[in-house]
Amino acid sequence: MDILTTLNASFTYQNKSQTVHAVKDVTCGFTLGKAYAIVGKSGSGKTTLLSLLAGLELPTSGKVFYENTATSDMDCDEYRRDHAAVIYQSYNLFPLLTAEENVMYPLKLKKMRAAEAKEICRKQLAAVGIQPDQWGRFPSQLSGGEQQRVAIARALAAGNQIVLADEPTGNLDITNGEQVVEILLRLAHEEGRCVIVITHDLEIASQMDEVWMMRDGVLERED
Repeated sequence: MDILTTLNASFTYQNKSQTVHAVKDVTCGFTLGKAYAIVGKSGSGKTTLLSLLAGLELPTSGKVFYENTATSDMDCDEYRRDHAAVIYQSYNLFPLLTAEENVMYPLKLKKMRAAEAKEICRKQLAAVGIQPDQWGRFPSQLSGGEQQRVAIARALAAGNQIVLADEPTGNLDITNGEQVVEILLRLAHEEGRCVIVITHDLEIASQMDEVWMMRDGVLERED
């Protein structure tokens, strides 16, 4: 059964010169335990679709559903905090917090006890290959690959069932990119999460369980 679905979802906005139909009448579904890739050229609408799936934007027509509840009928901040984690190409770590503090942040928002939050945090940091001597470092003291793994650990710490990754390897070298892809696949196949990766890299896409192609706002499943 699909945990995340769209039904005739569209998103239109107005820029300085024209009306842009970024996402056009998209209907699709995503289930737990699988990794998906959404590929397409720059400007095809794939990042806008991710924003709809994450509840960062609401469709201008149609619906996005999490467990049969439309995002338009829920608190989307709560939805992202508890159910749908977003991982960005630029990492989006808090620069004045250590790696450990970054990962603990969503747990503090949930008002989890400090000792329990720290235990979960350290478990997730270790799971993505961040060593204990790195836990107290600030993002500027970590490599790009290490920062992305901290960002993944932060997404995992909250226990979210859905992981949405927007070009997660875009700023990484080949080795670090491969490590991030391995982690994302493990989340789907071993931890039973729903992983959706936005990427322009067809090599990465080929490793996912399903591939969807975005062309001019239209989403089509690739065979």
